[in-house]
Amino acid sequence: MKQGSADGVEGMDPVDARLGGRLAELRAERGWSLGELAERSGISRSTLSRAERAEISPTASLLNRLCHVYGRTMSQLLSEVEAETALLVRAAEQPVWEDRTSGFVRRSVSPPHTGLRAELVEGRLGAGADIAYDRPPVPGLEQHIWVLEGALDVTVQETGHHLDAGDCLRMRVWGAMRFRCAGPEAVRYVLAVVLP
Repeated sequence: MKQGSADGVEGMDPVDARLGGRLAELRAERGWSLGELAERSGISRSTLSRAERAEISPTASLLNRLCHVYGRTMSQLLSEVEAETALLVRAAEQPVWEDRTSGFVRRSVSPPHTGLRAELVEGRLGAGADIAYDRPPVPGLEQHIWVLEGALDVTVQETGHHLDAGDCLRMRVWGAMRFRCAGPEAVRYVLAVVLP
């Protein structure tokens, strides 16, 4: 979140604000307290509260844990904070989200829709960037990773894979995953996600 006035609203990132509101709605829809959500997600109550109030910009790992609890992919969650859905999204209009902590940049290539079963995402990791997920957002999620530029190390449930430009890895995800930029320059890849 960008720094603003003393009340914390002025200068707030509008995507973080809408995302925080949607996270609060999802918790309220289930009738969960912050404590119950903390227990289900393994995220502290204070972090959950700050994310819902958009006092922090959630990391990819935090959003992944919440997606797991709410049974959504990250694209589904992010599409729920967009103004409206469309059949065609021009490159300049594709939503981009950045995990400022890790330097991970995620572009939602597919037109957003809450009923998506398959989607395309462009991912970029800077040199040395490393992201770990302790679980998939949806167990049994099918993913295809196609590296466009650079090199990427992917670890799926303790099995490591090195991908260079042009390589493609297909997997079904049940447990922990890790993405690491394996080269001296940034890596850019396409991630195809298919719900089970």
